[in-house]
This record gives sequence, structure tokens and C-alpha cells, in this order.
Amino acid sequence: MSEKLSLISNVLGRYFKSSEEYLFKCPYCKHPKNKFSVNIEKNVFKCWICDARGSSLYRIFRRFGTFNDQERWKSLSGFKQDLNEFADIFKEESSEEEVEQILELPQGFRSLTRPSNSRAYKKALEYLAGRGLGKSDILKWKMGYISEGPYRNRIVVPSFNSSGDLNYYIARTFSDDYYRYKNPQASRDIVFNELYIDFEQEVMVVEGVFDAIKCQNAVPILGSTVRETSRLFKKIIKNNTPILLALDPDASKKSDFIKRLFLKYGIEVREITYEDDRDLGDMSKEEVLSLTHKAKFVKSYDSLISAISAI
Repeated sequence: MSEKLSLISNVLGRYFKSSEEYLFKCPYCKHPKNKFSVNIEKNVFKCWICDARGSSLYRIFRRFGTFNDQERWKSLSGFKQDLNEFADIFKEESSEEEVEQILELPQGFRSLTRPSNSRAYKKALEYLAGRGLGKSDILKWKMGYISEGPYRNRIVVPSFNSSGDLNYYIARTFSDDYYRYKNPQASRDIVFNELYIDFEQEVMVVEGVFDAIKCQNAVPILGSTVRETSRLFKKIIKNNTPILLALDPDASKKSDFIKRLFLKYGIEVREITYEDDRDLGDMSKEEVLSLTHKAKFVKSYDSLISAISAI
């Protein structure tokens, strides 16, 4: 216990003891008084000012400590993700659910990293430039385009699972097609571009792919939602990953549902507050980054339920 307390104080500073808890200054909201409560025995923390909370003290070291602090805490606590509390989520996973969905790119796919004199290539680049996206985004997201066939005049953004296999893609028109998106007849219950997501860091949950491109470490839910059976939900729970919720401004009901779900399982949640009606995909990367820095922690599950009930 003394070694753990010493390591925590190295990261958070001076403390006061109150019954079974230790009170520090909050590293999240920086309130001048010691209102950040840590219970080492129960492995939980909570700030009584900003309501930042968590069901694992390792989160403190992951966000505010050094690599050595993290490794030392793992050694002292015998750190291992405890899934007993969430056994019902995982115990009925069938072999069918564990099989990864693997697709092929649509016929006619051409990488946008390869210059071309075709009209489709130029129009695709013009469309992306109009959305504030350039060569680095094309390279990172491995974007391509299609000039003929069922997916003609569309930009294609592929998704890869953790093994590097294609598990989905979105095809967005850059012409006047009535249907903006024409996606594969396949399950959307995937973690879009899981190959590139760091679940050891805060993950942004956004609506669409072009929102995710403007962000850092972001997963689009492709117009769907997050449920206890979702692959994304299970991935976040298994890794005890904090999330930053940034759905579209007009998706308040969906946001409330997802907030309640993650808070119910002790996941740390922040949420972006929009300053106008624009989606993230319509903003510059600098504007998006500014909003992420201003994002605040969502109140606890009980507080959130009370607030919603009072509406």
C-alpha cells in the first residue's frame, strides 16, 4: 500500500488522508483544493469538482505518468484487465462472432496516390481539397477513386482490421449522384481502421469517416450507434479506454444513449461542445483540435440520469 501511495503522490503531488481515501489536487480540472479522491483498495478515483472518475487507477498513470510510472504501477498492482464485472458481455461470444469479416475493394479501385490525367482523378482531388484534405490525408487513409461501374465517380476510403485485412469501406460520391454514400452489403459492426487505433489512449467516437479524418485517434460509427454487443464497445471495455464523444450536433439522443452506456461500465467520457451547427467534417483540423481541448468530462451516470429525467 505504501509503495502504491508513494507512486501515486509522485504523479499527483501532496495529499490528505480522509478515512479510506486520499485527496489530491485534480490533474484533470486543476482545481486548487484537494478534491480528487483516490481509493487504493477499491482501485477507483473521482474528482468532486469536474466529476472525472474511473474504475482503474492505471488510467491516472496512463494519462499523467511517465512510461516508468506505468510499468512500476503494473508491477505493484499485478495489473491485469479484470473482466469479471463485464462477463455477461463476453461469455456468449460465438465462434461466428469471432470470425473477422474480410472484403475485397470494389472493382475499378485506383489509388489517389498515383497521378492520372483522368477527369475522375482530378474531380476526386478537387472534392477532397474542398473539404480541407490533401496528400497526407490521402496517404494515411489509403484513399482511392473509381471512374466506372456501380461505384463510378466515388472516393473510396478502406478500413482495415487489426491484422491488416480489409473489413469495410465507404464510397462517397464527388459528382451529383443522389446517393451520397454507396457502401458494401456487409456488416457495419466493425472497428473502422482498427489497425491504426491506439486503445491505450483516448479514442474519439465520431459519426462518419470524414469526421474521423479531421481528428486524431478517431473511430467513426458510420451513422449507426454503439451497443453492448458492438465490437467497438467490447474493444473499449477490454482496454479500459477513455473516450471523447463527438457525434454530429443534431445527434443528441444518440449521444445520450452512448454516454449512459459507457458511464454504466465505468468508462471515462469527455464530450465535445459545438459552437455552431457544423459537423467536424466541415471544420478545419485546427478548429477540431481546439474543440477537443475544450471538451469536458461527462457527469456520472446517476447525475446524467437525474439531469435527463428533469427535462
